[in-house]
Amino acid sequence: MYFLKLGTTGFGGPVALVGYMHRDLVENKKWIPEEDYKEGLALAQLAPGPLAAQLGIYLGFVHYRILGATLCGLAFVLPSFCMVVGLGILYQQFGGLPWMQSLFYGIGAAVIGIIVLSSYKLTTKSVGKLNAKAIAQNWLLWLFYATAGAVTVITKSENVLLFVAAGLVYMMVKAPPRWIKQNTTGNSIFLGLAGFWQFDLGTLGKIAWFFTKAGAFVFGSGLAIVPFLHAGVVNENHWLTEGQFVDSVAVAMITPGPVVITVGFIGYLVAGFPGAVVAALATFLPCYLFTILPAPYFKKIAKNTSIKAFVDGITAAVIGALLGAVIVIATRSIIDIPTALIAIASLGVLTYFKKIQEPYIILAAAMVGLLIKSSF
Repeated sequence: MYFLKLGTTGFGGPVALVGYMHRDLVENKKWIPEEDYKEGLALAQLAPGPLAAQLGIYLGFVHYRILGATLCGLAFVLPSFCMVVGLGILYQQFGGLPWMQSLFYGIGAAVIGIIVLSSYKLTTKSVGKLNAKAIAQNWLLWLFYATAGAVTVITKSENVLLFVAAGLVYMMVKAPPRWIKQNTTGNSIFLGLAGFWQFDLGTLGKIAWFFTKAGAFVFGSGLAIVPFLHAGVVNENHWLTEGQFVDSVAVAMITPGPVVITVGFIGYLVAGFPGAVVAALATFLPCYLFTILPAPYFKKIAKNTSIKAFVDGITAAVIGALLGAVIVIATRSIIDIPTALIAIASLGVLTYFKKIQEPYIILAAAMVGLLIKSSF
C-alpha cells in the first residue's frame, strides 16, 4: 500500500523518490533499518535500470524476499503506467488538434530546460565538479564523458558498446580484477481508444527486444535513459517523430513515479495497449532481476572495487551521451525565439527556485504555449 501511494503521488524524479523512502520507511515508520536502506541504494546505483524502482524492489526483498520484491515493484510502477497509457489515449485522439499542438509547443521547450539541468546535476554527481582540480583528478572519466557526448551529437545515436568499453577500460586502470592480475581466466561481466489494440507481432517483438536492451544496459537514474530511447525510437526504428519523442519525455515529467515510465507512453503510440505493456515489462524486468538475483550476496559484491570501477566508467559515458542527446533534441525542439525563452526560463526557475517541481513548470509552459499560439 505504501508503494502504491508513492507511485501515485511521488513527484520529483528519482532523487526525490529515494528521499521519500528514507523519510517514510527508515525515519518515520522504522520498517527498514538504515543499513538495509544504504545497501539497497548502493545496489540500485551499481545495477542498470531506474534507481527508485530498484530501491523499492530491494526494500520489498528485505522483508518478504521474492514476493515482497515483486509486489513492491508492481505497486510502485502500476499507477504511473496507467496514467501514461491514459495520456497516450488522449494524445492519439487529440494530438492533431491546434489546442493540443499549442500545449506541447510550450511543453517541448520546457523539457529541454529540465533535461539540461538534470544533465548538469548528473555530471557533477557522477563524473565530477566543473573545476580544473576535479577535471584533472578524474580526467579519464571526463574523457569518456566528452567522447560519448561527441559521438552522440555526430552520429545522432547511442552506442552501447562504447559504454561497455568505457567501463572495461576504467576497471582495468583503476581496479583490475584479481584474475587478470594472476593472469588466469575468469567469468565474464554480465552485463485514445482508437488504436488501443492495433499492433502486429513483428512490431511487438522489436519493441520487446529494444526496451529490454534499454533496461539492461542503461546505467544512471531518471533521464539517463533518454539518449538510448531517442536513438532507437526516433533515429533507428522511426517509430516516433522528434516532436512526439519530446512530448513523451514531457508526459513522464508530469506524472508521478519513475521517469522511465515514459516507455509505456512510447509503447502505446507505437503499438497500442499491448505495445505499452510489452515496453514497460521489457524495461523493468531486467532491473527487477538485477536487484533480486544479487540481493542475497550483495554485502560481498558491494566491496568489489573492480565492479565499482566498471560502473563508474559506464556511468560517465552514459551521462556524456545524455548531454549529446540534449544538444540533438534541442536543435530540433527550439524552433524560434519563444521556445528558446521558455527553455531558458524553465532552466532558470528550477535553478533558483528549487522548491518548484517539474510538473508545475510543465503545466506553466503548456499555458504559455497556448497563449502564444492563440495570439497569432
